[in-house]
Amino acid sequence: MNDFFTFFLLSLFVVMSPGIDTALITKRTISDGKHDGFKIALGITTGCFIHTIAAAFGLSAILLQSALAFEIIKYVGAFYLIYLGVTSFITKKKNSSTKKTEERGKNAFTQGLLTNVLNPKVAVFFLTFLPQFVSVEGNATKQLILMGVTYTLLSITWFFVYVFFIHFIREWLLSPKVQRVMDRATGIVLIGFGLKLALERQR
Repeated sequence: MNDFFTFFLLSLFVVMSPGIDTALITKRTISDGKHDGFKIALGITTGCFIHTIAAAFGLSAILLQSALAFEIIKYVGAFYLIYLGVTSFITKKKNSSTKKTEERGKNAFTQGLLTNVLNPKVAVFFLTFLPQFVSVEGNATKQLILMGVTYTLLSITWFFVYVFFIHFIREWLLSPKVQRVMDRATGIVLIGFGLKLALERQR
């Protein structure tokens, strides 16, 4: 693998950059606590690993070569992001029962997974970013999987640290005024990402 240290540093910067993943984790941790924050982070990183495996075995390349497949995935993903954004403006009643808590936890993982897997731009990222560090002398598939595992571990480590931080200041963030601002800001970000994804043409 070419210059693994450079790959490591660049991946760290990419993971730490604010984006849709950060917005989702922030909203979920504030609204439902650190356990749901951890679960949505696991869902997101699982989605990243799925894209890595797809890239390693050429599935993403097939997706990108098929305009129809790309468009279908793009619009499904865009619709899901817009849906998440719209629901951020809707106030929901709290339910403290154990069953509801478990359901929220499951939904948190699924929400993170679907948001990542249904975003074709993530597939584009892995197809353009990872090959830059592949050595022609070695097994490309193994190198891509190793980089994918590294990227996934970096992601989950950073997200867990971030969830701990958000949970630490959660009491202040849960004040009604701050909560309304955060919900609307997150909603706008998600809707914006969804519209951008839906309106962006395939290159």
